[in-house]
Amino acid sequence: MKEPITRKRTIYHYNGESIEERIDEIAAEYALTIEVDDEEFATVVCSPADLEELVIGFLASEGIVRGPEQIDSVSIDEREGFARVTTKQRPHPFNRKFFNKRYITSCCGKGRQSFYFYNDAYTAKPVVSDARLSVHEAIRLQQAMQDLSADFKRTGGVHNAALCDRDGIMVARSDIGRHNALDKLYGYCLQRGIRTGDKAIAFSGRISSEVVLKAAKIGSAILLSKSAPTELALNLADELGITAVGFIRGNKLNVYTHPERIAELMPDESAR
Repeated sequence: MKEPITRKRTIYHYNGESIEERIDEIAAEYALTIEVDDEEFATVVCSPADLEELVIGFLASEGIVRGPEQIDSVSIDEREGFARVTTKQRPHPFNRKFFNKRYITSCCGKGRQSFYFYNDAYTAKPVVSDARLSVHEAIRLQQAMQDLSADFKRTGGVHNAALCDRDGIMVARSDIGRHNALDKLYGYCLQRGIRTGDKAIAFSGRISSEVVLKAAKIGSAILLSKSAPTELALNLADELGITAVGFIRGNKLNVYTHPERIAELMPDESAR
């Protein structure tokens, strides 16, 4: 049975006229310390569910492993809040001095500057994909993701992310951390060998630079959101080959980058 990510708590609610006592659901917050080969690597504040997927997705996102094939074991001590990972040969030796260090590179030769962390520059590669969605498919997938978000409806305190194809939602994950929700998707895909280049990600939060980087690491070519993007996020999406679609609300949306993956904006090759 999946671990719930909410907790019940007695609160006092003012309804505009009177105060009443009632039971409310609150998003759980959990600190998980990840150890890699007996070395403490990071502490992630997260929702206490799908922790093995989170650990694998996070370590792959940071370039510590490429996937489950480089992991001997993952042991989760939920009571103490530890994930202990033993690895096989890593893609490169972990150097702590580079963890969360800035790395600056020119963007697309156009004079802009994209700011990465060192590990982002190592792991976030341009996505090459012929994935396509219609406007109506994008709207339908975003709505389907929101309809699955029961924990958000109850608490208002979690982010949601879903991996989609044109037929619908393949898997959805929730977490108090928007990056964690994406890492859980990544871990799920890595564990099951799911191809991601022809998939879309539907996301509940703002399209930030960090979210675009996570999408690139997962390898999904289309990123859907009901919210707005930031300028740096769109610069990165341009560079990394990601179609960013935001403000999906009702029957409206904005296509910000790589519009060739939206069917209504792609030239009809058969008409040439």
